[in-house]
Amino acid sequence: MGVGSYTKAVAASQRRFQTALKRARTRQAVLNAYWKHKKEHERMLAKHLKEEFSETNRRKNKIAPR
Repeated sequence: MGVGSYTKAVAASQRRFQTALKRARTRQAVLNAYWKHKKEHERMLAKHLKEEFSETNRRKNKIAPR
């Protein structure tokens, strides 16, 4: 994910989730849509935070220690 792509990915995920909720005809289908969305969102967030942490370390390592 590059700059801004996390936001776009979350927005796309939300659209898919809302569509799945609208199409759900049973209680189980609603729950399945939620669990699928939650897992996808957690993966995106973990990847995003990993990228941010690596960027932080790259910048930190460029600064000379005192």
